[in-house]
Formats: sequence, C-alpha cells, structure tokens
Amino acid sequence: MTETSTRPWMRPHDWAEVVLGVVAVLSPLWMDTDNTAMWTMIVLGALIALDGLASLARPGMVYGEGAQVVLGALLFLSPWVLGYTAFNGAAWTAWIVGALTIVVGAAAVPVANAAHKMAGSH
Repeated sequence: MTETSTRPWMRPHDWAEVVLGVVAVLSPLWMDTDNTAMWTMIVLGALIALDGLASLARPGMVYGEGAQVVLGALLFLSPWVLGYTAFNGAAWTAWIVGALTIVVGAAAVPVANAAHKMAGSH
C-alpha cells in the first residue's frame, strides 16, 4: 500500500472515473443521439464524474467505489433498456464507458478499503 492511495486527490482510479464521466457527458456533442440517449449520457456521466471527485476528496469512502460499479452497470445496460441501440456512437460509448467504469470501480474497492482502515487506525 503506497502513501499515494491514502492521500486526497492522488488516486489514479478515481481520476479515471472522473475522465470517463466527462467523456460520457460530452459525447452527445460529437455523435448523433436522440433525446433519451443524450440525457442518459449526460446524467449518468455527470454522476460518475461527481462520484469520482467525491472519492478523490475522501479516499476512504468505500461506498463511493460501489456506487461507481452500479453507475457503470446502468450506463452499460442503458442502450438496451432505454432503446437507443440504433444510435451506434451513443450505444458504443455507453457500452465502453460503462464497462470501463465497472472495471475501474471494482479495482478501486480494495484500495478504498485499505485507505478506510488506515484512516480508522489514527
């Protein structure tokens, strides 16, 4: 366990979550979408980015990483559930960003657990 993972604003997992969320939010600017796809990308992307920022500010916040996994799964499933698979760019962005968010969030859970335990031992 490195000191970097327990200090605020220093965890690469959380920075990746912020970047993934921003990509999702901005993606309707450069691809064709309908109203449903656009708002899904904006809302879920913003929630992913905000949760990443919250995790950056508080590295021991374990539930934030679990929320990332749930948000990533929602984004991944959204093209099928909300019916915008015909918009290839939006659908593929949701699938890729959603899957990466799940992977990064799951990888950050042990790091957040360790930071939480270190914060409790002070």
